[in-house]
Amino acid sequence: MKNSAIAYFLSVLILTTISAQNLWGKTEVNENGEAEARRYFSKRDPQSNSSANSPAAKTSSSGPSTLAEDEHYLAIHIGSFVSSDSYQWGGTPHVGSVGRLNMGLTYRLGMFGSFADWAIRADFIGYELPEGKPVQLVVLPLLMFPEAGSKFPLYFGVGLGPGFFFNQIQQESFLSLNYQLLAGARFFNMIENTGFFIEGGLKNNILLLSDGQFMGYFLAVGAVFTF
Repeated sequence: MKNSAIAYFLSVLILTTISAQNLWGKTEVNENGEAEARRYFSKRDPQSNSSANSPAAKTSSSGPSTLAEDEHYLAIHIGSFVSSDSYQWGGTPHVGSVGRLNMGLTYRLGMFGSFADWAIRADFIGYELPEGKPVQLVVLPLLMFPEAGSKFPLYFGVGLGPGFFFNQIQQESFLSLNYQLLAGARFFNMIENTGFFIEGGLKNNILLLSDGQFMGYFLAVGAVFTF
């Protein structure tokens, strides 16, 4: 009886040991299989590499980004005239080197068709005549070619609009008709949303309520902000 109990106990112990070994082996196989499966699908899942494809991880190989077609920009410039002349403005028929400091801003309104941009420009221009120092505000729409989204750094523009004198010499018109012809180079988003530009061209005004005309060639530099 005693020997039978011992034999029964040993049989149960052996069977329990074998079952535990089988269960442990299956557990290791399952864990290893699950680990291999996770590694396999992580390679195939594009979301697992989202950190590598995130905007912060991407770097542009083409340099500073250009302006998108649906973005606007605001440009602030300051400059002076390299050559200027006035005719019949004041008591002298002709005066050279009349133009002085000019500064202002340009705001892009949107695209004109598919090849150009509409913008509006406000210019403050100072003059120096023998009779005084007129100061003028010029507001004019600009047509600028090509459009900013074209990625071409050079641009050309033409604008026509009114000018108003805050300070004018006696017996001369406070209202003028102004036009500008310009060309420049602009570079957007050099430092985050800030870029710079350089511009030159012709600024002309014709006094509407009296004799007088001004013509000057200018050069300006400035910053351009995109948003």
